[in-house]
Amino acid sequence: MPRTIGVVGLGYVGLTLTAALADKGFVVHGADVQRSVLDTLSRGRSHIFEPGVEEIFAARVGTGIHVADELPRDTVEVAVICVSTPVDEATHRPNLANLAAAARAVTATCRPGTLVVVRSTVPVGTSRRVVLPELRAAWGDDVRLVMAPERTIQGQALRELVELPQVVGGLDEASRRAGAEFFAGLAQTVVEVADLETAELVKLSNNCHTDLIYSFGNEIAMIAEQHGLDPLEVIRAANVGYPRPDLSKPGYVGGGCLSKDPYIMLDSSGEYRPYLVGRARELNEFLPAHVAETVVRLMREARGEIRGARLAVLGWAYKGWPPTDDMRGTPIATMMPIFSAAGITVTGHDPMVSGDVVRQYGGEPVSLDKAFTDSDAVLVINDHPDYRAIQIAEMLPAGEPRPVLIYDSWRVLDEAAVTHAGVRYAALGYLPKVAAA
Repeated sequence: MPRTIGVVGLGYVGLTLTAALADKGFVVHGADVQRSVLDTLSRGRSHIFEPGVEEIFAARVGTGIHVADELPRDTVEVAVICVSTPVDEATHRPNLANLAAAARAVTATCRPGTLVVVRSTVPVGTSRRVVLPELRAAWGDDVRLVMAPERTIQGQALRELVELPQVVGGLDEASRRAGAEFFAGLAQTVVEVADLETAELVKLSNNCHTDLIYSFGNEIAMIAEQHGLDPLEVIRAANVGYPRPDLSKPGYVGGGCLSKDPYIMLDSSGEYRPYLVGRARELNEFLPAHVAETVVRLMREARGEIRGARLAVLGWAYKGWPPTDDMRGTPIATMMPIFSAAGITVTGHDPMVSGDVVRQYGGEPVSLDKAFTDSDAVLVINDHPDYRAIQIAEMLPAGEPRPVLIYDSWRVLDEAAVTHAGVRYAALGYLPKVAAA
């Protein structure tokens, strides 16, 4: 079994894999082109929040973990490519330049025959069409190539890297066997599949299915809103004792994977044009804009003129549970232009996100207590545990200034306590009527 591993790209995927492998006793050499990332990691610190990662780096950097701008020459037995494959914001086409560059970097420092693992999310056929030619140009036929997709959830990556089955597809049988042997040293279960393309489609299928499931919950919420119904009551009643798959609650769908992988799936579809994948993504991208427009409308109904009104937004990372500081696919990016156009001043709070990041997105940092006492409205975007623990009676004491609206996207606050304080309560697909004065 190989024991010395190279990881090319120390973003979220490469960082967590490096930590998990080192924790299993592998010697890992991580390479990244960003000097700031290398400086942070070389000090035993993590540039990305993920429980357990920083502790592993602090304990093993310089011994079990080494970081540099390239892999050491003729040293690693396995080179894992974990670079980003971004999607163009305008065309939604994937950019695979990083992948090709990483493959060339591997051939420049590694011996022919080194097992190369593609871990990045790619369109079907990419490992064979983009990576393989780079390897063969340098190494001839002495190539072992595997596709083994990353499928972890943020906040639980170290555990899932061990507990989730690792899917391995190879260029040939020898490659597949080598890949299976390598991942057997990390994970409890290895699932071997026929080829590179099957493994590529596995990752896209998992993420697009998740996007689709969430979009259906959002579809229910949009329809319930039209009829003045409570979508959570509909979903709870539909799920109780029913033996078919549960319906998902409505919610925002962001992050580095779900916000781009459907477009990579669409890019993989060839002449067939998928019916579901694109429409599900369209709905999930529509939701933040719909919420922002709804908040503006409800504030206007309550206050009349809203130019200069203050809106406190709680939760700037794309999700609150498991906690993350990841801003990729965050709803606030879509919402801010709508609030700005309405003349609303936005303040922001997130336990995981710095004030500088809030400012970068156009908000002004605010404390949690001031969010409720110094704002005309409050919008809760994610479900971080700190927000679930909020005691509304303490945040809205009698006689204090109070918002006219609390829009609780994830239904984490006590609705009865909000309305008892004389504040209108609303949520995704849920707009209870205001009682007549």
